[in-house]
Amino acid sequence: QVDLQESGGGSVQAGGSLRLSCAASGYRGGTYCMGWFRQAPGKEREGVATIYSGDVTDYADSVKGRFTISQDNAKNMVYLQMSSLNPEDSGMYYCAGGWVTSPFCVTDSAHMSRFAHWGQGTQVTVSS
Repeated sequence: QVDLQESGGGSVQAGGSLRLSCAASGYRGGTYCMGWFRQAPGKEREGVATIYSGDVTDYADSVKGRFTISQDNAKNMVYLQMSSLNPEDSGMYYCAGGWVTSPFCVTDSAHMSRFAHWGQGTQVTVSS
């Protein structure tokens, strides 16, 4: 059974940084995809960053150059380092994972349903 637990959310002023963590358990062997998604009030959930096999990454255009996704397989952790945050980055951030093959391990919302496992989310609030 796969379990994903996010942590690291909080409130920060514009221009600040946060690091989100996702503890992933239950993935044994094989190659899988992990990702971060977010949802702001009144908006649809959107992909932020994904990582495949620990090194192939994809980012939403809105976060490129500001966010970095990484994975530590030894610790079963996935991280999202967020810098230069702005109020538009506010929302609930979800860690997701699944046995998604490389071409589909992307932030495009068209492939979001391929992620079978989701955490409960961690709130990020950026004030101006």
